[in-house]
Amino acid sequence: MSEPAPSETPAPDLPEPFARWFAGRGWAPRPHQLALLAAAQAGRSALLIAPTGAGKTLAGFLPTLVELFETRRRGARPRASGGGLFEPSTRSGGLHTLYISPLKALAVDIARNLERPVAEMGLPVRIETRTGDTPQSRRSRQRRDPPDVLLTTPEQLALLLASADAPYLFGSLRRVVLDELHALVTSKRGDLLSLGLSRLFAAAPSLTTVGLSATVAAPEELARFLVPQREGETRRADIVQAAAGAAPIVEMLDTAEHLPWSGHSAAHALAEIYDLIGRHRTTLVFVNTRSQAEFLFQALWRINEDGHAIALHHGSLDVTQRRKVEAAMGEGRLRAVVCTSSLDLGIDWGDVDLVINVGAPKGASRLTQRIGRANHRLDEPSRAVLVPANRFEVLECRAAIDAVAENAQDTPPLRTGALDVLAQHVLGCACGEPFLADALFDEVRTAAPYAALTRPDFDGVVDFVATGGYALKAYERFAKIRKGADGRWRVTHPRIAQRYRLNVGTIVEEPMIKIRLVRARGAASRGPAGVVARGGRLLGEVEEYFVEGLVPGDTFLFAGEVLRYEALAEDSAYVSRATSEDPKVPIYAGGKFPLSTYLAARVRDMLASPSTWRRLPDQVHGWLDLQRARSRVPKPGELLVETFPRSDKHYLVCYPFEGRLAHQTLGMLLTRRLERARQRPLGFVANEYALAVWGLGDLSFAVKRGALRLSELFDQDMLGDDLEAWLAESALMKRTFRQCAVIAGLIERRTGGEDKSRRQVTISTDLVYDVLRKHQPDHLLLRAARAEAATGLLDIRRLGLLLSRVRGRIVHEPLPRVSPLAVPVMLEIGRERVAGEASEALLAEAEADLVREAMG
Repeated sequence: MSEPAPSETPAPDLPEPFARWFAGRGWAPRPHQLALLAAAQAGRSALLIAPTGAGKTLAGFLPTLVELFETRRRGARPRASGGGLFEPSTRSGGLHTLYISPLKALAVDIARNLERPVAEMGLPVRIETRTGDTPQSRRSRQRRDPPDVLLTTPEQLALLLASADAPYLFGSLRRVVLDELHALVTSKRGDLLSLGLSRLFAAAPSLTTVGLSATVAAPEELARFLVPQREGETRRADIVQAAAGAAPIVEMLDTAEHLPWSGHSAAHALAEIYDLIGRHRTTLVFVNTRSQAEFLFQALWRINEDGHAIALHHGSLDVTQRRKVEAAMGEGRLRAVVCTSSLDLGIDWGDVDLVINVGAPKGASRLTQRIGRANHRLDEPSRAVLVPANRFEVLECRAAIDAVAENAQDTPPLRTGALDVLAQHVLGCACGEPFLADALFDEVRTAAPYAALTRPDFDGVVDFVATGGYALKAYERFAKIRKGADGRWRVTHPRIAQRYRLNVGTIVEEPMIKIRLVRARGAASRGPAGVVARGGRLLGEVEEYFVEGLVPGDTFLFAGEVLRYEALAEDSAYVSRATSEDPKVPIYAGGKFPLSTYLAARVRDMLASPSTWRRLPDQVHGWLDLQRARSRVPKPGELLVETFPRSDKHYLVCYPFEGRLAHQTLGMLLTRRLERARQRPLGFVANEYALAVWGLGDLSFAVKRGALRLSELFDQDMLGDDLEAWLAESALMKRTFRQCAVIAGLIERRTGGEDKSRRQVTISTDLVYDVLRKHQPDHLLLRAARAEAATGLLDIRRLGLLLSRVRGRIVHEPLPRVSPLAVPVMLEIGRERVAGEASEALLAEAEADLVREAMG
């Protein structure tokens, strides 16, 4: 598209109430806010890239508020009771703007912040939210009498589109605002959202969009998401870049304590974290997983001698508790909040003056996003402190700090749309109104992730929704749509639409068990039924498999408390308050972030450049110097492979720095090859930075005499037959297939409002998986699972790039004992996935033994 960008268009004048409102606060509209207004008045879509504190939200809604004001001023009558609202009978135009957020909490917060200027200017605008927490009565009323502005989530949009009255609701739509766009488009939620946008563009051809984001690595790609694509064209929204704010002040904690060689709790720095909280007004303490949040919150409370108001926030806590924490933060009543990615995005708390990131951030853009939670004032620098949990994380933190200083971004590229998500969308379309396959194919290809979709793949998706595919065609329960005499596809029965609405969405979580707090009961009174009074305050949810491993009397951390497990009844675990020196910590599936490719490359470069080590803490600098003396440090582009004996086993350790997922897949494939080479491998372990394989064969000797060639061991051909053979027997592949089957609607998580147990879903999907592999190996869902594995659980794509990068550049160091660089990954061997003082003590003992060996 070649029309002039909004920045080249003269800035429009604001209507008098808007100009007066800005002036009354001593503000002037920023250039990027006026640029979005100019784009809207020209009928163009735009992507705004602006730092936190630059007024992105107001910029996104300014065109809507101005349009509604001017429209109503010309012909509508305000409600007599005031408040700026109009009587339904006098309102015209229906739903004007749809705001879509990745988080329910963000939608609620934006609505609250937007209502203030609307009320202060007396604008005739009605604003409402629609999330999973919205009462059914209000949802029904919203469809009959839509507000002017509706704030919602991708899943709620899919539900609204899958209704017969969607054309009525969305026919008047003028604008869609997509907040935190970078976070929406990098997952299957983004695929579902893109398909929803394609429906909206078909329903309202004059629709324009506004994308808002603070962190974008490839703006041109992201701008494609915002406009309908056309075959043979590359269409993009305008890109508006706001002026940069004050550079953030980002430091790394140079701990005075012993810095562990391994581990993730950062327990060594607890006193220093607590001291930072005490020296600031309000602090957000970010961690990467919910289990880390529970552990750190408890640890801080144990040393909270000053009585600081410290709270906990993560996605598994009950919504009521999360809202209380958010309200307390907004009112300035909290000194600190320990939180996960549940607070990464957008919520505006101006009193936050420090962000602490415990552990390595895993991505430069994620760190930038978290830093932006401090201050929310463009002309003042945000302040952040990174607290690495181990020595390798120091390298990652240093690389991330340098990337932030350069304003470098590493958000993933735009996805290719997944076929399982498309299957869900096709069923949703049929639930709304019957569709013609030709028309829907053309519509779907306007969505950027599906612009290259082929007709055979589309027809295969429609056939899957209609029959389950060739191998499942005989089973009537898989037939969900059928083609009528008019050529249109429609659902086979109304209950199909009901089940679709119960199962919509692409977030496949483990089945959850509610945690309810009751009074403690004596051990003698516990039993299989009726021993604990029903009810109790809902604290939140944990995953079913964690509860399955508990017996009455076990203690665990949750919602910031030590709880005793009392009993399980239906979908609830009943617990009481308790005390324990070493409670368990729930481990949540999918909680770990992968190390970004960009940060991994920077860490490799830093390791290969000893001149940069002086910028690292002395403990880490000394560790790397010792590695250089005892073994070697890989040069740029090299893959270092060390082999050494220890006890009665032989070890191979390599340092790809490509993240745990790619390393785990590499480990599985290497052990298969070592088995064929008669080296008798016994196991492997991986962390984000290294991989260790051990066995009974003398690997140093095998390499020396030529019986084992490292160039062949690490050859790219392992991604051929070796990979296929491993996938055929892999439980991980079944897990990936299970997720795709649930998203595509083949297996339903909920029926009649009740969740299926993990065991029920697993048995169903495993049976189907075995049938399809035997009778239809090219089935759509098997293809979708392989594609998901390539970038998801197995990270095959990244492993392929690694093997290509190191071809011909593998260096071998046979050693008499473990090297300093190998100590961290060696400490992963045999570790239990439980955080607590006991496990930390055991880790410290193992570390001391290995360090003594490495030091010679």
